[in-house]
Amino acid sequence: MHTHNHPINCIVPPYMLEDIATKGTKSQRELAIRTLKTSEQMRGQRRALADFSGAVSRFAAVGGKERIVYDAQNGSSLPGTPVRNEGDGPTSDVTVNEAYDGSGATYDLFNDIYNRNSIDAKGMRLDSTVHYKKGYDNAFWDGEQMVYGDGDENLPVSERLFNRFTIAIDIIGHELTHGVTQFEAKLVYSQQPGALNESMSDVFGSLVKQRTLNQRADEADWIIGAGLLTENVNGIGIRTMKAPGTAYDDPVLGKDPQPGHMKDYVNTVSDNGGVHINSGIPNRAFYVTAMELGGYAWEKAGQIWYVTLRDKLGANSKFQDCANLTYLTASELYGNGSLEQKAVKKGWAEVGLTVDGSTPPPTTEPGDGCLSSLLRLIGAAPEK
Repeated sequence: MHTHNHPINCIVPPYMLEDIATKGTKSQRELAIRTLKTSEQMRGQRRALADFSGAVSRFAAVGGKERIVYDAQNGSSLPGTPVRNEGDGPTSDVTVNEAYDGSGATYDLFNDIYNRNSIDAKGMRLDSTVHYKKGYDNAFWDGEQMVYGDGDENLPVSERLFNRFTIAIDIIGHELTHGVTQFEAKLVYSQQPGALNESMSDVFGSLVKQRTLNQRADEADWIIGAGLLTENVNGIGIRTMKAPGTAYDDPVLGKDPQPGHMKDYVNTVSDNGGVHINSGIPNRAFYVTAMELGGYAWEKAGQIWYVTLRDKLGANSKFQDCANLTYLTASELYGNGSLEQKAVKKGWAEVGLTVDGSTPPPTTEPGDGCLSSLLRLIGAAPEK
């Protein structure tokens, strides 16, 4: 079993939390370190579980859309207390309603547009837990369900960096797409395959938002996590697919490290070999492709990327593989030499990849993501 197949896929990258833990106020530093610790503990629990490739009894296949939102009540026991079931009306808790609506919008995109029956294609129930721990600055898909922290609500207003993690529907779509990848390409969460894993989640998370807002490609902001950062932060979101590297530049959070071109590819041992960093390259390739095609990005560009994820990518696929395979998929769906195929070619060319070209340079060995960041911060050595 690959331990990287079912990681805790956190929306906030470890390098961002590491910056907060070194540059923030005492309270901000404590929250960031606690969030890194929690993420690493959850990751260890996931690795201890058997390979999750089929339905778990709790997530039995159903006839159609089925959602349950649970409340962890600031504890860490999952899933928590059920507070809204499929078909129930809105509650007085905006976080519950956002989790419910966001998972529904994600189900609808995959079902209505790509004819996919839920995350596993077999009607898997979508479970979400809100109010996870206190001051937990992250949201994640743990291989079985969605989990959301409340951000910095317990800090003084002047020190808050993150709002609640259900506030951005593309974060919900992003995390649930990790589930789709888990059941399809099973992209290893390390280096280029891991960056593709992250990029696929950004692509479909953004498409969930664009479809919900009925936005054409040229009307969308292409920002991941717009609304998540508070007014105290100099930033528009945690990533931008349109202009990687420009999402934030802040004294506490640091500067967005994402490259948007292969010439700036970051070789690193942290962040599982740069999975959140280098995802900016395939993200921009998709953005350029979608803009070239115009109209609604989920229709043609999204279809090409979805079929590639479902049918063609493998666990160890790299950026060049994705470029070649999306180009091939465009030919199969729309014809060889079609406008759609030319758009895909241009998308990858804009980030320095020629379809059917040479393989990008090899990367260094991966690190341990949150764990390596955490050990640097607390000065501990890894257990032997």
